[in-house]
Amino acid sequence: MRSATRIGIYGGSFNPVHCGHLRAALEAAEALGLDRTDFVPAARPPHKSGRGMLGFAARVRLLRAAVADVPGLAVNALEADRPGPSYTCDTLARYREDNPGAGLFFIMGAADLLGLHTWRQGADIPRLAHLAVLCREGLGVDEIRAYLARDGAGFSASPRPAAPGMAASASWDVPGGQGLSCLEIPRLDISASWLRQRFVSGRSLRFLVPDAVWRELSAMRDEARLAWGAGVDDTATPAV
Repeated sequence: MRSATRIGIYGGSFNPVHCGHLRAALEAAEALGLDRTDFVPAARPPHKSGRGMLGFAARVRLLRAAVADVPGLAVNALEADRPGPSYTCDTLARYREDNPGAGLFFIMGAADLLGLHTWRQGADIPRLAHLAVLCREGLGVDEIRAYLARDGAGFSASPRPAAPGMAASASWDVPGGQGLSCLEIPRLDISASWLRQRFVSGRSLRFLVPDAVWRELSAMRDEARLAWGAGVDDTATPAV
């Protein structure tokens, strides 16, 4: 019987948070047996200019509205006070300091994993937290297996049976690290960029975002339109 707390860490811009994000977090929590899952918005994503980005405080406000009535989901605004870009390696190191003995599970998309070797200290990330990779957008176990076999991945991995309490399609051990699991989840075909375009053009986002998020967006309509009217392509990928 496990005793350590299991914490999911779901990073991203969340510009804005939508039902696809929430469904993915819940799917990962159920598959991994997580005690809680934290949404961690990036204050200054290193791969984005900031143009077309709703302010950090506003994105945190929307996230908190989204998870307020969902047990097991929370928001951690730890990047608010961090100077410089929001790097995943720094966020995970902070989680390890703040949660000694806890099992950490970094939730990411398969497309992000396939570019992990380009991230700051990307090879160290599997040693800081277990990687929970969401297989979607046509990317699954075969693509992940091929990536892990490449020298360019920056770390080695060997197949292993899924751990008790985890419903993974495939799992790997990372020497000196936490490991990696591939999770097959249903995809809600919603993108943050599409939602921004709809909002700026005056169209409703109801049933695409939680009702509480829609109410908050309606209350900050001028701020959101000013930010999103910049028209930059800014997909909701985790900060690297």
